[in-house]
Amino acid sequence: MDEKRLWDRSDFHELPAAGRTLYAFVQGMGQAERPLLLSHSDADGVCAAAILHTALRRAGLSQVGIAITGKGEHAYTQGTRQRLEVLAPSSLFVVDLGCKAEPVLPNLPTLFIDHHRPLGIPDDGILVSSYSWRPVPNSSLLVWWLCSAIAPVEDLDWMAAMGTLSDLGDHAPFAILPEAKRRYTAKWLREATTLVNAARRSASHDPETALQSILKATQPRQVAAEDTPEGERLWGYRHQVAAAFNEAKKAAPVFSGEVALVRISSPCLVHPLVAQVWRTRLPKYIAIVANEGYIPGWVTFSARSSPRFNLLDFFCTIDLDLAEGYFGYGHDQASGGSIPVSAWNELLRQLGFGEEIWVQQEEGSR
Repeated sequence: MDEKRLWDRSDFHELPAAGRTLYAFVQGMGQAERPLLLSHSDADGVCAAAILHTALRRAGLSQVGIAITGKGEHAYTQGTRQRLEVLAPSSLFVVDLGCKAEPVLPNLPTLFIDHHRPLGIPDDGILVSSYSWRPVPNSSLLVWWLCSAIAPVEDLDWMAAMGTLSDLGDHAPFAILPEAKRRYTAKWLREATTLVNAARRSASHDPETALQSILKATQPRQVAAEDTPEGERLWGYRHQVAAAFNEAKKAAPVFSGEVALVRISSPCLVHPLVAQVWRTRLPKYIAIVANEGYIPGWVTFSARSSPRFNLLDFFCTIDLDLAEGYFGYGHDQASGGSIPVSAWNELLRQLGFGEEIWVQQEEGSR
């Protein structure tokens, strides 16, 4: 692939069929139905949810709800399932959260839109995946392209650009990013993206505020404004996360084989940021950053690597008996998990780390 090429929707022959899949799924709903969007809590997932929610409403579905995954949760965790059961949707969209053979909710028509490696499709599910496309469009960009099949969405380009910037970085190989920078300026795209991610990374884990800010805005500069209730909270989260990140960067790694392990303790979701720092400093290692303070009684960790390693394959070699928690999903070079302390210590044992760095189980933990 030419690294200088910028790709657009016209470059993907799979896209028309994917758009027809979304159109058919939406056409199968009545206007009185109550579909629900379940999305990931990062900027890519939140922007994808905002795009899809807006498009569905423009397509005539007025009772569309949104649920965003909670702290340490994903589509298949118990907390998520309990929330969805209470909301009792008539159908479900699952965005930027992967796809497994297990249903998110049983006997519920579900459309998955995603760019992670799929692990199966449930009986009542339909998957639109860009994982095999080259290059791989992130979820919000994929959703924005797909939604043109059901409603006008050209004015939502900045949302897709924010998600692309968040997931793929400043040099993402998609035309939407330089186009959005020219239209809305690079400064405001970056500011808005950082603020949306800060809401998720804060100790409060508040992606709902970020979502509301996006839904109320018509451009990224409005998301970054400090003179709104949402903006004031987002800027507060940004300062909190920056302080936590600066503290976490002080931790040093220990090594076992090809794994570099960094231990931190923070209520903020800064372990992915720290993992990326060590991934660039230690390109010959798998960098794993374990956060022992994010969820009491659990260890939440992020793993990053160079293309030398495939993390999804690497974690498949780890055999853990998990009644709760998860690990080993995501991307080829970006994965992680959230597991109880006992399971974490077993993972460390299998990776060859000594007992002196194992985590002590606290009384009364989750």
